[in-house]
Order: sequence, then structure tokens, then C-alpha cells
Amino acid sequence: MDSARSTNTPPSRFTGSGKWGSLGLVRKVKMGKRVDKTQKDKGPPSTVPDNEDDANKTPEPYVCTGNFEADFTELWRRAGLQQAEMPPVVIRAKRPGMPPPLDPKSKGDPTPEETKEDEGEDAKPKTYVTKEKFSYFKPKIQVEMEKEDKPDTVTEVFIRGWKIDDLMVSIFKQCFPAMEKLHTINFWNTSLTEKTLKELSLFLHQCPNLKNVSIEGNPIPEEPWAFLIGEESIIVNLSLRHNNITQKGAVLLGHAISTERLCNKNLLSLNLSNNKLGDEGAISLINGLRMNRVVLSLSLACNELTDKAATYIGEVLSRFPLTHAEVVERRKVLSDKGSPERGSGKSPPPSRRAESKDRPGSVKSGSHLDKNDKKRDKSSKRKDGKKDKEEERSKGSKSVTMDSKKEKDETQKGGTKKDDKWKKAETMKVTKGKTKGKDKKQSEAESPDILEAINPLVAEQPESIDGQLWIPGNRALINLNLARNQIGEAGMKALLLAVQYQQTLSTLSPHPALKGLMRLSIAKNGVSGECETYQKLHDLMVQKDPFYKPVSQSPSGDNQSTAG
Repeated sequence: MDSARSTNTPPSRFTGSGKWGSLGLVRKVKMGKRVDKTQKDKGPPSTVPDNEDDANKTPEPYVCTGNFEADFTELWRRAGLQQAEMPPVVIRAKRPGMPPPLDPKSKGDPTPEETKEDEGEDAKPKTYVTKEKFSYFKPKIQVEMEKEDKPDTVTEVFIRGWKIDDLMVSIFKQCFPAMEKLHTINFWNTSLTEKTLKELSLFLHQCPNLKNVSIEGNPIPEEPWAFLIGEESIIVNLSLRHNNITQKGAVLLGHAISTERLCNKNLLSLNLSNNKLGDEGAISLINGLRMNRVVLSLSLACNELTDKAATYIGEVLSRFPLTHAEVVERRKVLSDKGSPERGSGKSPPPSRRAESKDRPGSVKSGSHLDKNDKKRDKSSKRKDGKKDKEEERSKGSKSVTMDSKKEKDETQKGGTKKDDKWKKAETMKVTKGKTKGKDKKQSEAESPDILEAINPLVAEQPESIDGQLWIPGNRALINLNLARNQIGEAGMKALLLAVQYQQTLSTLSPHPALKGLMRLSIAKNGVSGECETYQKLHDLMVQKDPFYKPVSQSPSGDNQSTAG
């Protein structure tokens, strides 16, 4: 048995023949494969977790620099959108300027350049620019700049004929507030929805110098246009033409302009032409002008208005009775003005008798007091009277000395107290002009140009007629457009009476900020140009137009008339 083992074992170890040798080779091969796999698996582990960490890491938020094109492209890339689909930011094309006048000396032969242009059949046009096919319809963002070589001076943004979705509004939400020079936003036919319009209105007030907003050709069934002129709105000129606004949207706009308690103090111009307000919608909107003395221009052209709306407009412009809610608010305002402590929410100070322990404040008569208490009260009153007299004397002497010092200072400077007020205003203007850079921005932010709004409930003197309080109407509105409606002769008479009432009121009690209508557009209505009331109203408004120049007769004609 031992010999058999000794003879059989060497071949199986060295030559590899037999069953066990073949199994050993298979194991080696398999182990080699496992080793290779483990080496391959162990190779990349150092890089895979890093990639996973980078993917899980949130990128740092992008801070806009004010360069609209650079900010827009970076935010577009971060949103994961394709670069080829990004609308380009281009400078808005401008109309070509007028050619310079020809010199009278060079009327003879044309220049050689002009002859070459005439001889050439395919001369380049000068009044327009040709583009590739369908390039005009591709989405683009048109901008205007103060200086074309400085991209951070974008002043106006125009978007025409392509949809602004939620993602685009989120990009604008970061770009627009960083643009310090931006003052105009113009969207036409951009398919805005109620959601996108609300999001847009939430960040427009963050733009530091935004004044003009035009959203036209965007009919929205919910009509949420009042969000644009909310409490935080800084919009000065708003245009909402061709939006199919009905009475539903007009009611909300009228409440946003003013109520008996609140008033929009920034909006100066509102254009609602080419909508579907109707009489009821126009009346709801004009209700906002009852308590508003800030809006200067209103356009209601082409809104299907009739005599009913025109007569109500004339009533609001001339004089109107206060409603119950307006009377209650007027009493509140007057009571707050009469007692400032009531307006501030503080309770009035208790009287001396209420503070004294001898007599409570609820006791009215002195029948319950004893004689000793009366004597004490008399002695205390005498002491208090002496103290009050001494205090008044000391205060009077101090005030005299202070007044004399002030008068001396004023005489040294020159001028009275009234003149000093004017000097303060002049110094404020001078300092505003001298400020530069950041100081100028701070001064503009601290001292806005818009004056404090006039409250007609307190500023106007009411007149009691048949148990109702009547106040003068809105004389702050200076431009009203009622063209292309269906107003008849009755509506024209109401407007004529309103203008005449404003004219007489301005002569009796002139006001620098309340001058009444200066321009009234009533063309293309239900009245012919030969109507008597139409002619009177037209002639009266022509004289009130600030750009009106009366026809001056020539001296020769005067001489002829006097001679004849």
C-alpha cells in the first residue's frame, strides 16, 4: 500500500494527470477570475462615492448681477433646459431716423455714390432690414438699454407672441429685481394665466425703478388684474388693452383704485381701451374715482358704453352724495383728527379729582363731603393755583427768551419763518442735485416724488341737500378717453354739465392740484358732429387743452376791419 502511494502521488502533483490534478487547475482558474473581479470592483470605489456625493449636493444659489443676458442664460442652464431652445436676448429694433436735409449748394450733379446706387438693380434697403425665413416669429426677448456697450443698463423689456410659463416667471423673479435701471415691462399675447399673473405681481414691487407695465392681448377668464395694483404696487402707468375685461374684473379694479378706507397712491394712468366693460363695468370702475385724487388719466375707449355710464361719469366728476359707509368713515376720520390720542389708541389721562383719594371721579356733587374735606380741597386748590401761576410765569419768561433768540437768528440770516420754510425746500432740492451714487439712491428711496393723497372726505366741504351730504366730485382727473362708444345726446349733456361745474368751481375756489378735465375724447360715438351739445363740449374742451393756442389775427386784418 505504501509503494502504491509513493508511486502514484508524484505524477498527480507535477504532471497534473488524474482527477485531482484537473480539479486543482479549475480551482486556480476560478480563483483567478474571482481575483480579477475583485480587483476590478476595488478599482473604481474611490471615484463612485465622490460622484454620488456631488450629485446629492445642492448647488449654491445663483446671485444675479444685474446683467440681464448673463443672468438669464445662467438661470436657464441651471433649470436644466436645452441651450438651443433658449430665446435670445436682443436689442429692440428702432425706426430709422430722418435723413439730414440737403444742402442748397449741392443741388447740381449727384455724387458718384448715388449714381452707383441708382445703377445697381439690387440696392440694399434703408428703411427696413431683411431677415431669414420665420426668424421674425421665433421667440426672443427684446430689450432697450441706456448704453448699448453696457449690458447692465437695461431699461425696457418687451416680449411678443410666445407663452410665458411658470418656469419663465420663476427666472424673471430672480432677474428683474436685480436690474436697477428697469422701468418698463411690456408683454403682448404671452398667454398668461391666473397663476403666472399672481406670481408676477408678487415680485414686481421689488424692482426699484419700475413704473410702466403693459400686459395686452392676454385674456384670462378669472380676470385677476387687480393684483397688479395692490397695496404694495409701485406701478405708475398700467395698460390692459385687449384683455376682454368685463364687469367681473372692473369691480375688482375699482376696489383696488380706492374705497372709503384705502386708496392707491401710486397709480397715475390706467388704459382699459378695447375691452368689454359695458355700462355696469364702467360704473363699478368709476366708483374707484369717488375717493381717489391721484389718478390723472383714464381710457375707456371702445368699451360698449352708453348714456347710462356717461351720466354716472358726469355725476362723479361734478358732485355726488355720500353713501352711508362714506359718511361713517368721514365721522371716524374727523374724530381721529379732533382727538389725536384716540387715533393713536391711547386712553385719555385721568383727571386730578379721579387721582385724589379724598374724592373719587364718579362723585359729581359735593353734598357728601364733610366741611373739613371742603376746606382741604380749597387749600389744595389755592396751592395748586399758586404753583400753576409760578410755572406759567417761568415758562413765559423762557419762551420769550427763546423767541427773542429765534428772531435774532432769523434777522441775522434774513427772512421770516415762512421764508425759512421756502429756504428749507430749496436746500433740499440743492442737496438732491449734489448727491451721487449710493447717497442719491438713498435720498430717492427716502423722499419719493409722489405727494400725499388728498382725502376728499375731509378736504372737501360737504353740503346738505334733502338729508344727504354732497361733496364736489373728482377734479384730479385731467384726461378722459370715451371715444368709439355708443354715448348719445343725453350722455353728452351730462358730461357738458360736469365740465361747466368744474370750471365754475375752479374759479370760485381754485386748488393747485385739482384743476378738472383738460382733455376729453368723445369722437366716434352715437352723436353726430353737428349736434349742438357736442359742439359746445368740443369748443369748451379745446380752450381747456393745455396745448391750445388761440388764433391770433394779423394787424393788417384789424386795420381793415377798423377802416371798414
